Amino acid sequence: MKIVIETEHLLLRELSLKGGDPEFILELVNTKGWLKYIGDKKVKTTEDAAKYISDGPMASYVKHGFGLWLVVRKETNAAIGICGILKRETLVHPDLGFAFLPRYEGCGFAFEAATGTLTYARGELKLTTLEAITVQSNVRSIALLERLGFSRKQSQSMKNDENELLEMELDLTK
Repeated sequence: MKIVIETEHLLLRELSLKGGDPEFILELVNTKGWLKYIGDKKVKTTEDAAKYISDGPMASYVKHGFGLWLVVRKETNAAIGICGILKRETLVHPDLGFAFLPRYEGCGFAFEAATGTLTYARGELKLTTLEAITVQSNVRSIALLERLGFSRKQSQSMKNDENELLEMELDLTK
């Protein structure tokens, strides 16, 4: 399990099919917040979660050299969320994505993980622009993205399961 980013309190490492990662993903993608703001990924068993990891993050590591990484709290070695960079066909630039278990929200971990990810995107990946998308009603994610320096792009009619999406962008050259 390759560690990609290390911050003061966190490790961001590649997801794998071992070590409890499928069980963690099964829990995360079925939280109330994930279902409300990201959508139902139809992951109902650990086998579904393993397929989600294999077809999503693991395939992205090979194809793009980045993806969603597991966020692990150093102090407890507990998996607390995911954070990373995705490449969606619907967006021009790669985008920042993150999600955390409810018990770890509001603790500063998302900001720390995202800041580490931005540093990695800028320094290691040499990306010049990152985008982010979220549903308009996800005020906590929007606030975090704005705190990270993202700005709102011109409103476009992007939809995710009938929800209007807000598209944001960050210039990594500044």
